[in-house]
Amino acid sequence: MSHPETQPISIAEFETQDQTEPKYGERHIAEGELITFPNPRLGRRYDIHITLPEFTCKCPFSGYPDFATIYLSYVPNQRVVELKAIKLYINSYRDRYISHEESINQILDDFVAACDPLEIKIKGDFLPRGNVHTVIEVSHKKNV
Repeated sequence: MSHPETQPISIAEFETQDQTEPKYGERHIAEGELITFPNPRLGRRYDIHITLPEFTCKCPFSGYPDFATIYLSYVPNQRVVELKAIKLYINSYRDRYISHEESINQILDDFVAACDPLEIKIKGDFLPRGNVHTVIEVSHKKNV
């Protein structure tokens, strides 16, 4: 059974909808938080690699959009991040005025707070703008 908010609607119904009301996807993105679940292989050291090719944010100086692919690799500890949650969390940056450097560092801080991984490395590979290509890499290692 599908949810009413995802039911198909006719063009006429769409055109008469209140377009100022947030769509269900926008509401989910706005609520985006990093949800985790217990590591199913506690005690086993393994790597998780996640690629997020549609990262967007806005330049805090010009307002121009910035686009990047985020590469996230981590060794889980007690918790693992839920993939849909990280997708929504990453999409929450789309309207934020934030520098390349700050966005990647903030993602690291939020991920560490949510998952407390043994190790994590995040790389933001930003598309060139004005003939400048930027790659930001940050990492964290848990003291054990």
